[in-house]
Parts: sequence; structure tokens; C-alpha cells
Amino acid sequence: MRVYLKLKKEIYVRSILRLTLISMRNVEKSRKKVYKNKYKECFLVLQHYCKNVTEILQLLLTFFLKCNIYTLRKNILINGGINLAIGDIIVGIDIGTSKICTVVGEVNNFGQIEIISNTSYKCSGLKKCKIINEDEISLSIAKTIKDAEEETNLKINSAYVTIPGKYVTIVQNSITKDVKDKYSGISVRDVQNAIMQVKDIEIPDGKTLIDIVPDKITLDNGQIVTDPVGNLSSSFTISAQIILADKDFVRQLHNIFKKADLEIDGIVPITLAERNLVLDSNELHDNIMLLDIGAGNIDIGVFEGSSFIYTNSIPLGGDNITNDIAVVLNISEEEADKLKRQYGLALKSFIDNDNDIILNTSKDENKNRIIKSSELIEIIEARIEEMFSIINKDITNNGLKHKINNVVLTGQGIVNINKSDVAGKINLNIPVKISTGRAISTVKPTYRTSYALVRYIAARPFAKTVSSSIDTQNNENVFKTILEKIKEFFYT
Repeated sequence: MRVYLKLKKEIYVRSILRLTLISMRNVEKSRKKVYKNKYKECFLVLQHYCKNVTEILQLLLTFFLKCNIYTLRKNILINGGINLAIGDIIVGIDIGTSKICTVVGEVNNFGQIEIISNTSYKCSGLKKCKIINEDEISLSIAKTIKDAEEETNLKINSAYVTIPGKYVTIVQNSITKDVKDKYSGISVRDVQNAIMQVKDIEIPDGKTLIDIVPDKITLDNGQIVTDPVGNLSSSFTISAQIILADKDFVRQLHNIFKKADLEIDGIVPITLAERNLVLDSNELHDNIMLLDIGAGNIDIGVFEGSSFIYTNSIPLGGDNITNDIAVVLNISEEEADKLKRQYGLALKSFIDNDNDIILNTSKDENKNRIIKSSELIEIIEARIEEMFSIINKDITNNGLKHKINNVVLTGQGIVNINKSDVAGKINLNIPVKISTGRAISTVKPTYRTSYALVRYIAARPFAKTVSSSIDTQNNENVFKTILEKIKEFFYT
């Protein structure tokens, strides 16, 4: 009899918790009324088996703590069988040359990533693509994480992080996999097993595996599909990019995260993470070179359709332009940066009015020195020309230039300089444009790479799990929140 009563109680407790989760969503008024009636019904039945309301609440709390609310959330299947649940948290960290940026994303009721925190902190521990101060980077990461934890009331134990293209090697590989039960169709398990097998390559000394990017999947009849699950086929061939990274750099990243009391969930090349955010729908299927020009680095990513075929980093960026202006004009870097933003133009031939500029921090004898705007723009033009010349040499030497149809520019180091796309086209002899991706306007420029990383992880196909390791609010606060939601549901 006791077992029977226990089971009865548990059934109705489950129902109440499930209805609580449903009530947190935006539902139609008619459906809301139905849920309220079900609530009342569950409580009435529980009252029959319990002594008082306090016992009901104790049951709710006990069951909640025992099962963990996250096991009761609705699973959402996104393309490729990725398991995301409402409330899953993904943390992305971008280590730049001037700052550390952290974005915390949560899966909302529609299976989309919603930013719940973005934090940044100045950092100069990475210079010319090299980690020169592990302690400074670790301290800056810890500060952004602390700010994010205070903002979200979460305890963050792990995060994903970007890696410059300089330390990345891409290996193309493919295998053919027999389907376990061809009459039931290809299963998620079949695809996941194939991905585990496709990574079995000979890894060179000094390299380590950091990611597998499934690309084309071909059925036994020759049909190419993006999601093979459910297709009736006796076998399928999967092509993938195996992403390798320099062991020493990865070791440094692990040391940095360990000092910040964090684990690394995964390491992703910058341009691979940014692709889905920066490119528009047509560009995703084109042969594109993506250039992310930041403060101190240019990250290059070349995509042949959906295939990631090349990445590299060049230790130049917007800070070099600022420094050139400061050195040539003999002024402070602060004023140089201000002039770059105010008069930023990549080509002197596009000057409308050659205005006078008064230099306020000139270190010459004449402290209030006056120059023409054309003198300033000549300095900017020279450095931008050098940047594109080095990029052109890199893609030519690697036999990639003839494969690229279009170039897309992003990054705060150059996109604010007018006609930088025209300068790129002149030097590369390839069509160049500033990124116009639909999603790019949804987030502040400072956090674009971190946000792109979170989005990339959330959309990663056929992954078994992607959520970062997070400790939620203490149990008492969480239960209090649930009760508040129940009250809100009944009285609003």
C-alpha cells in the first residue's frame, strides 16, 4: 500500500513539474485555462494522499532535487540530431589582442540561442598571434567569467574558446559506413559512429585533434544529403574536415583555463565559428574567403561551398594603422586612433574635401601643427595596401586564389574605414564586400566572435552533447523560482 501511495504521489508531482515548465512558455489563453484546471486537479489529488500543503511542497522539492529540473526539460532536435534542451547553457570565450570577450547563451523555448550575458575585459597577453603572458589572459578570463556569473546567477565551470588560424591544420577525410539496420533507415547512432571513425587519421607530431566538421553525406544511390537520418540506405559515405591544432598552443590554452578555474569544452578556429554569423544565405554555398581583421590579427578562412579548406593568421590589424599614424605624424596614440575613426578612408582618390586637420598632441616644436586630410589618408592607405598584399601572397602561395569567388570582410580593425572593400578588390583582384549577414546586426561588434562561437556550437550537427558545465542557483532559490512561476501562472 505504501509503495502504491508513493507511486501515486510521484506521478502527480511529475505532472505538476511538467505543467510548471509548460506554463513558463507563452501559450494561448485557451490552453492556459486548460493547464490551470490540470494544476488544480493535480493538487486536489495530492491533497487526498498528503496530510497538508506543506507535505505537497516538500514532495515537490524532494522530487525536484532528486531528478534535477534539467532532466525534465523538453529536448529539442536541431538539424543532425543534436540534443539541446530548453535552458541549456553554452559559454564562448574569444581571446583577442586587445581584450577578452565572453558570451553566455541559453537555449530558449524555440530552440534558439539567446544571449543572457556578454562581458569583456582589456587584455594584452596575446600579441602577433602568440601568447606572451598566460597570467594576464587567465586573470582577464576570470574577470569576465565572474561578471557573467554575477549577471546570470550561475556558476560557470567550463567554456568553449577560439583559436587563431595560424595554429590550425585542416585535413580532408571520408569513409563509407554500413548501416546497422538498413530496413529501419540510417540512425543518429550510425552517423555518430561514422564521425568517430572518420577522425581516425595519422596525426603528425606536434599536432592534436580539436574538432571534426561533417561536410557532405552521400547515400548508396549517389544522393547527397545534409541530414541522412531516416533515409533507407544500406550504406553512406561521410566527408569531413578533421581540425588539428598545434599541441604547444593548446597546452598553453589549457594552462590559462586551469589558472582561471575552468575546463575547456572545445576549441574552434575563429573563421569557422564566424562563418554562419557573418555570411548571408547565398554566400554559405559559394567559394568564399572570410577575412576577420581585428586589432592585431587578420584571420583568414577559405570555404569551398560548405567545406572548410584553409585558415591562417597574419599578425597585422587596426592597431598597426593607429601606430603608423602616431609615428609618422609624431602624435599620441589616443589622438591617432581618434583621427583614424574620424577621417578613416582607405583610398586617397576618394577624398571629397582635402580639409585641414589640427594636431593637438604634436611632439614637434610647433605644437599646433596643421596637416591636410590627404596626408593622414596616405598613411592609412599604405598600411591597408600592405595588409591585402600579404593576404594575396598567402592565398596565391597556397594555390587557393583561383578557387575564391568572393571575399567578405569583418572585424573592427577595418570595417569602419570607408572604401576598405574597394581597396581589397584593387589589391586582390577579387570582388570584396563588407559583411551583410542577417544575424550580424543582432549583436554588438565587440562580442561578435564570442557570439558566433556560441551559435556554431549550438548548431553543431550530430554532437552528443554541447552544453557547458554549469552549476545553477542554489536549490532553495531554484525551488522558490518555480513556486513564483506557479503563482504567476495562476494570477496573471
